[in-house]
Amino acid sequence: MSAPKVSLFGHFGGGNFGNESTLQAMLCQLREVAPVGRISCICSFPEIVAAEYNIAAMPIARALFAPWKSPNRVVKLLRKLLMGVPSEGYRWLCGIRMLWGTDIFAVVGTGLLTDAFSLEGWGPYSTFKWTFLAKLCRCRVCFVSVGAGPLNRATGRFLVRWALRLADFRSYRDRATQEYVASIGVRAYEDRICPDLAFSLPPKSLQYDGGHKTTRSVVGLGLMAHGGMYSVGRPPSAEEYAAYLETLVQFVQWLLSEGYDVRLLIGDLADTPVLKKFTALLRDRAVVYDSGRVIDAPIVSAKGLLDQLAQTDFVVGTRFHNVLLALLLKKPSIAISFHHKCSSLMSQMGLSEYCLDIRELRLDRLMEQFCVLRQSTDIIKNRIEVRIEDCRKLLDLQYRTILKGLCVSERA
Repeated sequence: MSAPKVSLFGHFGGGNFGNESTLQAMLCQLREVAPVGRISCICSFPEIVAAEYNIAAMPIARALFAPWKSPNRVVKLLRKLLMGVPSEGYRWLCGIRMLWGTDIFAVVGTGLLTDAFSLEGWGPYSTFKWTFLAKLCRCRVCFVSVGAGPLNRATGRFLVRWALRLADFRSYRDRATQEYVASIGVRAYEDRICPDLAFSLPPKSLQYDGGHKTTRSVVGLGLMAHGGMYSVGRPPSAEEYAAYLETLVQFVQWLLSEGYDVRLLIGDLADTPVLKKFTALLRDRAVVYDSGRVIDAPIVSAKGLLDQLAQTDFVVGTRFHNVLLALLLKKPSIAISFHHKCSSLMSQMGLSEYCLDIRELRLDRLMEQFCVLRQSTDIIKNRIEVRIEDCRKLLDLQYRTILKGLCVSERA
């Protein structure tokens, strides 16, 4: 008898701390049944993932030739036919070689099922390709607590629909995702709804390493770049995004006047420029504060984000996992929602009243909700604790279902 061989799939290594926390949660579960040598990852940045987690890693999409552009359409078509098609066939063969002998192929959580950025890369084409190759290799294919949408193109919907149809196990991290997947032609209502995998992070990973905590209460303010705000409905416009930043500048000014310190947070390395823009807006709007009252410490990892969140008393966040990880640390939180996943999370946690649509964000409403949050701290913390325990139980059951019977003999 041998431990199962597992291949994980996802957009990992790219500096999105929510994705990384999801991968970490899955690895913690797998390492109880499979040694390091039996776990691999197909991801966006394999060198980073291999070094960080000590597992074998392979790129989702591998460039075999240097990028080359030509204004001549005939030349571009010939290049695709003569070089692109054969090279993609070679990539498929490499994928089969990697997956051969694998017991389980798992798409690990996250909002992977979208064409908001591209059909290729970690988009729908690659999801379909690797799922199809996994089935060819007789792997058990699992989509585990995934999110979905938007799928704005017919091709994207087609590829995701067939990738999901090939799966042996499917679960979605919220009912809104299940309904969205059903709307593109998948029999999703027969599948499970199971919380985001980050809820199963082990307690030891949530422990704070230490550091300075101010004597004043601290509000964590999670900022997000406009480019990442995709949505199943209408995404925030440039004008609405500018208003979002202006509202948060005024909110910081109000918090400082109320005696709070503010800790600026991000959930992705792509948000780093927003921090610089936001602090510049504070200066431009003549927001005056003593040194150290607005804390802008570097965050370069999921663990770094957790440590920063641990030093807050309240959180107002925009990125999905900024809010989720804050709740996991039992921090009373307000979510600024740009996608149904944000409102679904707050609904799961029994905190729908503390979810504000970014398209309708107003300072008076944000201050009002923060005051209610502050007054209800004990009630909210108790509610969060109960919901987190429920999430952990559901995820434990899901892991047992996925891994059941996978201590099998080596395949021929």
